[in-house]
Amino acid sequence: MSMSLFWPENKFENSLFRTNRNSWFPPLDFHEEEKEYIMHAELPGATREQVNIDVREDNTLVISGETKKDEKYNEGNTHIQERRYGSFTRAISLPRNVKTNDITAKFQNGILEVKLPKDENKTSSGRKIDIK
Repeated sequence: MSMSLFWPENKFENSLFRTNRNSWFPPLDFHEEEKEYIMHAELPGATREQVNIDVREDNTLVISGETKKDEKYNEGNTHIQERRYGSFTRAISLPRNVKTNDITAKFQNGILEVKLPKDENKTSSGRKIDIK
Protein backbone atom coordinates (compact mmCIF):
# COMPACT_ATOMS: atom_id res chain seq x y z
CA MET A 1 0.00 0.00 0.00
CA SER A 2 1.42 3.36 -0.99
CA MET A 3 2.22 5.89 1.73
CA SER A 4 0.50 8.55 -0.37
CA LEU A 5 -2.78 7.24 1.06
CA PHE A 6 -1.70 8.44 4.49
CA TRP A 7 -0.06 11.72 3.57
CA PRO A 8 -0.88 13.95 6.56
CA GLU A 9 -0.69 17.26 4.73
CA ASN A 10 -4.02 16.68 3.02
CA LYS A 11 -6.31 19.48 1.86
CA PHE A 12 -8.60 18.84 4.86
CA GLU A 13 -5.80 19.76 7.25
CA ASN A 14 -4.49 22.62 5.12
CA SER A 15 -7.85 24.34 4.75
CA LEU A 16 -9.12 23.98 8.32
CA PHE A 17 -6.10 24.17 10.57
CA ARG A 18 -3.53 26.55 9.10
CA THR A 19 -5.47 29.70 9.96
CA ASN A 20 -4.35 30.26 13.57
CA ARG A 21 -0.71 31.30 14.03
CA ASN A 22 -0.79 29.91 17.61
CA SER A 23 -1.50 26.45 16.23
CA TRP A 24 1.13 23.78 15.81
CA PHE A 25 1.25 20.36 14.19
CA PRO A 26 2.66 17.38 16.08
CA PRO A 27 5.16 15.32 14.07
CA LEU A 28 4.15 11.71 13.59
CA ASP A 29 5.21 8.35 12.22
CA PHE A 30 2.73 5.99 10.56
CA HIS A 31 3.93 2.39 10.30
CA GLU A 32 2.26 -0.63 8.70
CA GLU A 33 2.56 -4.16 10.03
CA GLU A 34 0.82 -7.34 8.89
CA LYS A 35 -2.27 -7.01 11.10
CA GLU A 36 -2.29 -3.34 12.09
CA TYR A 37 -1.06 0.18 11.52
CA ILE A 38 0.78 1.96 14.33
CA MET A 39 1.00 5.72 14.61
CA HIS A 40 3.24 7.63 17.02
CA ALA A 41 2.81 11.37 17.52
CA GLU A 42 5.15 13.61 19.52
CA LEU A 43 3.23 15.79 21.97
CA PRO A 44 5.88 17.20 24.33
CA GLY A 45 4.49 18.99 27.35
CA ALA A 46 0.94 17.71 26.79
CA THR A 47 -0.98 15.57 29.25
CA ARG A 48 -3.38 12.78 28.35
CA GLU A 49 -6.29 15.01 29.36
CA GLN A 50 -5.20 17.69 26.85
CA VAL A 51 -5.32 15.29 23.88
CA ASN A 52 -8.36 14.25 21.83
CA ILE A 53 -8.53 11.62 19.10
CA ASP A 54 -11.49 11.24 16.78
CA VAL A 55 -12.17 9.22 13.66
CA ARG A 56 -14.56 11.07 11.41
CA GLU A 57 -17.06 9.40 9.12
CA ASP A 58 -14.92 10.31 6.11
CA ASN A 59 -12.21 7.98 7.56
CA THR A 60 -10.02 10.84 8.79
CA LEU A 61 -8.14 10.44 12.08
CA VAL A 62 -7.91 13.76 13.93
CA ILE A 63 -5.58 14.40 16.87
CA SER A 64 -6.23 17.70 18.61
CA GLY A 65 -5.76 19.51 21.91
CA GLU A 66 -4.02 22.42 23.53
CA THR A 67 -0.87 22.94 25.58
CA LYS A 68 -0.53 25.97 27.79
CA LYS A 69 2.54 27.99 28.66
CA ASP A 70 3.78 27.36 32.20
CA GLU A 71 2.44 30.01 34.58
CA LYS A 72 5.89 30.52 36.10
CA TYR A 73 6.79 32.40 32.90
CA ASN A 74 4.04 35.01 33.37
CA GLU A 75 6.50 37.42 35.01
CA GLY A 76 9.79 38.59 33.61
CA ASN A 77 11.02 38.24 30.04
CA THR A 78 11.36 35.12 27.93
CA HIS A 79 14.44 35.49 25.72
CA ILE A 80 14.20 32.18 23.88
CA GLN A 81 10.98 30.26 23.31
CA GLU A 82 11.38 27.14 21.21
CA ARG A 83 8.74 25.02 22.89
CA ARG A 84 5.31 25.13 21.29
CA TYR A 85 2.18 26.21 23.09
CA GLY A 86 -1.39 26.63 21.97
CA SER A 87 -3.81 24.47 20.10
CA PHE A 88 -2.62 21.60 17.96
CA THR A 89 -4.38 19.55 15.33
CA ARG A 90 -3.22 16.83 13.00
CA ALA A 91 -5.50 15.09 10.53
CA ILE A 92 -4.63 12.13 8.33
CA SER A 93 -6.69 10.09 5.92
CA LEU A 94 -6.82 6.46 7.01
CA PRO A 95 -6.77 3.40 4.79
CA ARG A 96 -10.25 1.96 4.25
CA ASN A 97 -9.35 -1.32 5.92
CA VAL A 98 -8.97 0.08 9.46
CA LYS A 99 -11.30 -1.39 12.11
CA THR A 100 -12.33 1.93 13.66
CA ASN A 101 -14.20 0.23 16.52
CA ASP A 102 -10.99 -1.51 17.64
CA ILE A 103 -8.59 1.45 17.57
CA THR A 104 -6.67 1.86 20.82
CA ALA A 105 -4.47 4.68 22.07
CA LYS A 106 -2.04 5.23 24.91
CA PHE A 107 -0.03 8.26 25.95
CA GLN A 108 3.30 7.96 27.73
CA ASN A 109 6.34 10.24 28.07
CA GLY A 110 5.01 12.76 25.54
CA ILE A 111 4.39 10.13 22.86
CA LEU A 112 0.88 9.22 21.71
CA GLU A 113 0.65 5.69 20.30
CA VAL A 114 -2.42 4.75 18.27
CA LYS A 115 -2.94 1.17 17.11
CA LEU A 116 -5.26 0.74 14.14
CA PRO A 117 -6.13 -2.94 13.46
CA LYS A 118 -6.75 -3.99 9.87
CA ASP A 119 -9.99 -5.49 8.58
CA GLU A 120 -10.46 -6.38 4.93
CA ASN A 121 -14.28 -6.11 5.26
CA LYS A 122 -14.21 -2.60 6.76
CA THR A 123 -16.85 0.06 6.34
CA SER A 124 -16.27 3.60 7.66
CA SER A 125 -17.84 4.95 10.81
CA GLY A 126 -16.79 7.84 13.05
CA ARG A 127 -15.99 7.58 16.75
CA LYS A 128 -14.01 9.12 19.61
CA ILE A 129 -10.97 7.17 20.82
CA ASP A 130 -10.22 6.84 24.55
CA ILE A 131 -6.57 7.36 25.50
CA LYS A 132 -5.06 5.15 28.20
